[in-house]
Amino acid sequence: LGICPFSAFLFISSSIAYTQYLLRHHPSSSSSKAKNTEMGCTTSSSKAKFQVVFVLGGPGAGKGTQCTLLSDRMSWTHLSAGDLLREERKSGSDLAELINSKISAGQIVPSSITVKLLKGAMEQIYELDNSKTKFLVDGFPRSAENVSVWDEHMPASVAKLEFVLFFDCPEDVMTGRILERAKTSGRNDDNLETIRKRFKTFRDTTMPIVDMFEKKGMVKTIVADKSVDDVYTEVEALFQSM
Repeated sequence: LGICPFSAFLFISSSIAYTQYLLRHHPSSSSSKAKNTEMGCTTSSSKAKFQVVFVLGGPGAGKGTQCTLLSDRMSWTHLSAGDLLREERKSGSDLAELINSKISAGQIVPSSITVKLLKGAMEQIYELDNSKTKFLVDGFPRSAENVSVWDEHMPASVAKLEFVLFFDCPEDVMTGRILERAKTSGRNDDNLETIRKRFKTFRDTTMPIVDMFEKKGMVKTIVADKSVDDVYTEVEALFQSM
C-alpha cells in the first residue's frame, strides 16, 4: 500500500508542532517534580514552626532546675536566655563587654542581642535534629521591649507561643536559694547586692509582662516555694495535659 509523500510530510510536521506546543505549555513531569521539590524544601525550611513556652519567675524561683528536668524527661529543649548571654560573654566577641556590664549591674541586656542568641540557638539545634521543635525559653521575656523584638524576629509562622509558665516564689526563699547556689556556681551576679538589684528589676519590668500575658489568658502559674520534686510533679502534669 503506497503512502503519499505529501501526506506523510504533513503528518510529521503536525506531530512536531504539537509536541513543541506540549513542551512549551506543559513542562515534563520530571522537571515539574524537581521544581516542586525544590520549592517545597525552601518553603518547609522558611516556615518551620517551633513550639515555645516562655518560663518566667524571680531570680532563684527554680526556673532552670525545672526546665532541666523537663528537658531530661520530656521532649522539650531547654534554652536559658541568661546562660546564652553568659556564654557569649565568655566568647570574647564584641558583645562580651556590654553583656558583662549589664549582667553585673543586674540590668537587662538589649533585646536585640538576646533574641538573636535565642533564635540562633533554636535554628542550630533544629538543623542538627529536625525533631527538636519544642523549646522552653527560660528567663525571657523580661520587658515590653523583649516582647516587641521577639514578635518582630520570631513571628507566629516561625515560633508559636503555647503559654507562659510562671514560677511564683517569695523573695526570702529565692534569696536563700541564690546564696546557697553561690557557693558552687561561680557566677559573679550571685551576691546579695546584685540579688537586690535583680529583684527590683524583676518587680519593675518583668512582673508587668507576666500581668500582660495573664490578661491574655496565657499564664500558667506554679507555686514554687516547695521541694523540687513537688514542684516538678505539678509542672509535668501541666505539660502532659497539652
